[in-house]
Order: sequence, then structure tokens, then C-alpha cells
Amino acid sequence: TGVCFTRDAATGEDQFMGEYLVNAQGEDVVAGIRTPLQITKIGSQRWAELAGIKEDDRKANYPSLEEAMPEIYKELDDYQIKLENHYKDMQDMEFTVQEGKLWILQTRSGKRTGAAMVKIAMDMLKQGMIDEKTAVLRVDPIKLDELLHPIFDQDALKNAELIAKGLAASPGAATGKVVFSADDAAEWAERGEDVIMVRVETSPEDLAGMAAAQGILTARGGMTSHAAVVARGMGKCCVSGAGTLKIDYNAKQIEVNDIVIKEGDYISLNGSTGDIYLGEVATKEAEPDADFKELMELTSKYSKMSVRTNADTPDEALTARRFGAVGIGLCRTEHMFFDGDKIIAMREMILSEDVEGRKKALAKILPYQQADFERIFEAMHDLPVTVRLLDPPLHEFVPREEKGQQEMAKAMNVPLKKIQQRVESLHEANPMLGHRGCRLGNTFPEITEMQTKAILGAALNLKKRGITAIPEIMVPLTGILYEFLEQEKVIRSTAKELFEEAGDSIDYKVGTMIEIPRAALTANRIATAAEFFSFGTNDLTQMTFGYSRDDIGTFLPIYLEKKILKADPFQVLDRKGVGQLVEMATEKGRAIRPDLKVGICGEHGGEPSSVEFCHMVGMNYVSCSPFRVPIARLAAAQAAINHDE
Repeated sequence: TGVCFTRDAATGEDQFMGEYLVNAQGEDVVAGIRTPLQITKIGSQRWAELAGIKEDDRKANYPSLEEAMPEIYKELDDYQIKLENHYKDMQDMEFTVQEGKLWILQTRSGKRTGAAMVKIAMDMLKQGMIDEKTAVLRVDPIKLDELLHPIFDQDALKNAELIAKGLAASPGAATGKVVFSADDAAEWAERGEDVIMVRVETSPEDLAGMAAAQGILTARGGMTSHAAVVARGMGKCCVSGAGTLKIDYNAKQIEVNDIVIKEGDYISLNGSTGDIYLGEVATKEAEPDADFKELMELTSKYSKMSVRTNADTPDEALTARRFGAVGIGLCRTEHMFFDGDKIIAMREMILSEDVEGRKKALAKILPYQQADFERIFEAMHDLPVTVRLLDPPLHEFVPREEKGQQEMAKAMNVPLKKIQQRVESLHEANPMLGHRGCRLGNTFPEITEMQTKAILGAALNLKKRGITAIPEIMVPLTGILYEFLEQEKVIRSTAKELFEEAGDSIDYKVGTMIEIPRAALTANRIATAAEFFSFGTNDLTQMTFGYSRDDIGTFLPIYLEKKILKADPFQVLDRKGVGQLVEMATEKGRAIRPDLKVGICGEHGGEPSSVEFCHMVGMNYVSCSPFRVPIARLAAAQAAINHDE
């Protein structure tokens, strides 16, 4: 009895392979109770080499079916060729030999790894068995993750001890020593240690540590929490919302299921499944090959939507560009404020009590911002870059812990009490619905002025060097037309002054994020002024459902288990509710402005069924984190093939 595959299910190699057992039932082969023998001679020789068995020993004690029963093997080989040619796909077959007669018990399309999926599709295309569209449809977009991120060595994983599970926030595999702060992560990494940064939750202050770590683990937060979004952008493995972990910063330890893990102990994370393992589990790098590149060329041929990326740094932009992104759909300016002198100037602005004080501090930030934009625009030369104006509430830029506040007071030469009073005054009961987005820009227009100068000044500088930048300025969190008009007025007047001073100008667009339900409902009014819409589906989902995206982990597993929800709405776009708002806003906007460019920049932009919905709505583009660009490109091509037919 045996099981066989018409091609290698692990690598995709066009090589017949399989295993058999004498005097056994089919269940014995797949159950792993006995060590099976190989079907082909080449398979047997490869197995023996790995097992350290000499050829004479192999032939005598572990013969292949091809050697032991040559006639049966020849018949089986003929059948596998016939069945693959008939179904035009790799087959997983079960067979038995009884009293010298071969019986084929069943055949079906075989399961395969991501690498095998791509290779088999492209090989069958080259062999003339399938056409281009079928090759594109054969590959599961999510499986492409396996080709883009480090993965665990399967042999090492068999012996790994699973200790907890969280949300699969950012794919890949990572192993390293546990540290509990961003400073320690950066310091340990500096001396050559691989680290996993463990936090209850992350904030923008943790960026340097996240960049230094191999992986990030949080006890709180969902798929669109700060840790998840930033990790995906960096291409870092991340597991979030692991609620069973008890993290003690003072003792520098984690408790989970009676296991205590201390600082410096090894743990391993699988960001593709959410699994957390005790100890060191070996990983291996993934390398996209020529078949992957050819598949991506086919996606460009059949897609109707383009794919941009969410990127805040030149490195992220270049990574996405290598993966085929045709622009940036979301560049978040707030992440640029956390380096050295920038954060000091930002905090000086926050502490200022009048417009003049704020303008003075912002003048210090301007050259840093402009230099950051120059580098990003240069990396994305000749392609559009959508820059979101400052979005988060100001409290995110000041330290919450006393130690950090003391350091801030010392660096800025002000009394600790003043820092503490300002931090307290910035506190909001519900900051995600508070003083942020365009509300910040309308309260402190000098922030919008500075950012406009930085964005357009960077583009003008590049123009002098013969480099084309295509900036699109995006106003966040618009809910009312007049909020947008007030911000647009500041942007346009600042641009006019800048262009007059420079004696030169560049083309730019001003648009808005649609992330508040009211904005979707009144999109026809907003489209009278906004030149483009970008759906921020993270916040739009949060406000439509009334779920906090940082706290959904406390009840989501139960909702999924009881089938109250079919999927995490922050991962898979809710077509019936949020999707209805997206579709309505697109139709209302284009009724006023037929050439309105519409895209999506929430994390849904890299999820296949959400990308399909965006195609159906008629969006111009989707935007996602750099390492999800190939997934979005494939999903967009599949949507075009499936729906246009």
C-alpha cells in the first residue's frame, strides 16, 4: 500500500515521488507508525543519503518499489502521468497492490508548499499543460508569505515546545533572547545578540528597539495595533495579543502556564501562525527565485488595480519597489519624529504655550522632515507618494513613565513638574476619538504649514537634481467637509508662498483619508474639494463596529469560536458593513468628480479577499506593507481574471 505525488509537494520539482509499505493498510503509511520505503529509485537513494545508509544496505533492506516490483512500478508510473495530464494539476494518489494487481484507490489535487505551488504552476505553463490565467489562479496568495520571510526548519520544529499562542500579526519566524525594553533591544543587538522584544504593548517610542529585534511579542493589541502595523512595515516577525502571558517589567520575566522565562532566555516566534515556542528553534531564509519573478510579471499583465505600499523609510520604499509596488499609498509622518534631535524639537513644540513658541520649535523640525521626505521621494522617484499629515494625538510623543519624563526634563532643561503637568493635560479618556488627525492641524495650523513646506520643499530640491517626485498630501480623519477645507486652505497658501520664494513649482494633489463613517456618508460633499480618497479601513472598521482595535483580543477568540464573527474584521474587510460604506463613498465621490482617484491604505490592502472586494468596487489601487506587495499583486490579478470573465 502506498501514497504518491506526481511532483514533489515540498519543492515542486517535476519528479514522481511517494512511499509504500509491504503488508500494511494505507493508514499505516500516513500515520507514521512504521518507516515507509520510497517508490522511486532516485527517491530511495536520496533518502538513504540523508539517513547515512550505504547503497548495498539500501538495496538489500530498503528497496524502492521501482526495484522491488518493476512491473507494478511501471504501471503506477503510467497512471500518474495519465492522471496528471487529465486533471492538469499535481496529483496526490493512494494505491494498493493485492495478489500482484495494482489498484488506484483515489486521486486528488495534492497539497503543496508555497514554493512548490509557484514552481508547479510555472512549470506546467512552460510545459503547455495550462494557460497563463490558470497559472495565476493556481497560486494561493497567502502562501507567497513562505517565499518572502524566514521560516522555521521543519526538523527543528518537530522538537519545539509550544508554550502559548497569540495573533499572527506579522509573518515569518524569529528566535532570540528575551528583552523587555527598546533600549535593551538596541543595546543587545549592537553587541551582536539576536533578541525578541517583549512588551505588554508597544508605542512609537519603541521603534528603535523594534528595528533592532528579530521579532516582537506583545500581550495586548490586535492585528492593527501599533506593534502589528509597524512590524509588517519593517518585515519583522510579530505575535501580538498573547493574553496568557504575564509580563513583569520590574522582575524582567514572563510567566505562562507555570513556566518562567527570564531576560536573556531564548524564545521563538512564528508570526505566520501566532505560535510561541520555548527555546531556540532554527530558522532558514526564504529566497524568491526566477519562477516567482515570472509569476509576478503575469500579475502585472492581468491586474486592473495597481499596488502601492505603506512605507515610512527609504529602505521600506526600496523593498516594496523591488517587489513591484508602483508608489506609496501611505507614508506616516509621525514615525519620523522619534530620532535623536527630532524628538527633542517635537517635545519642545508640545511644551510651547503659544503660536510663536510652537513655530520656533517646528522650524527646528523642518529641515529633518524635509530631508526624510527627500530620501523617500528619491527612493520612489517617478512614482506617486501619498504623505499623511500628522495623525496621532500629541501624548504619544511624550514619555508616560517617570524615568522617561526625568530624562526629558533634563534634556530640555525644564522642571520635571512642568513635564508632568503637560503630560497630564494631554491625557484623553478616548484618544483614538480625540485630539488627532485634521483636528490637530486645524487647532495648530502651524504644524500643517511646516509639513507642507517639508513635503513640497523636498520635491523642489529633487527637481533641481533632475529627480521627479510626485507628492500627494493627505489630510487624515476628515469627518466634515469644512475640516478638510480649512486644512486645504493652509496647504494651498503655504505652497503658493513656497513656490513664489523658490521661483519654481511642482504638481501636487490634496486629498483625504476616508476613515470616519460620516465621511463615507457625505463623500459627495468632500469630493467637491478632495482630489483623491484613500480608505483608512483600520479606523473605519473600528468606528463602524465600535470595536477598539487594541482591545479586540479580549473577546475576538470567543467570537470566532462561537461563529458570531466569521473572521477578524481588522484582517478581512467586512463587506456587508464597512464594505457598504466604502462602495457608497466611492460612488458618491465619483458622481461629483468622475476622475477621483480611489485607493485603500489600511492593512486590508494586503489581504486577498479584501483586495478582491476593492477590485469589485473599482478602486485604482490598494496599498499594503512592503512584504505583502506580492500577495496583493497576485490577489489583484486573480480578481481581474475571475470577475472580468
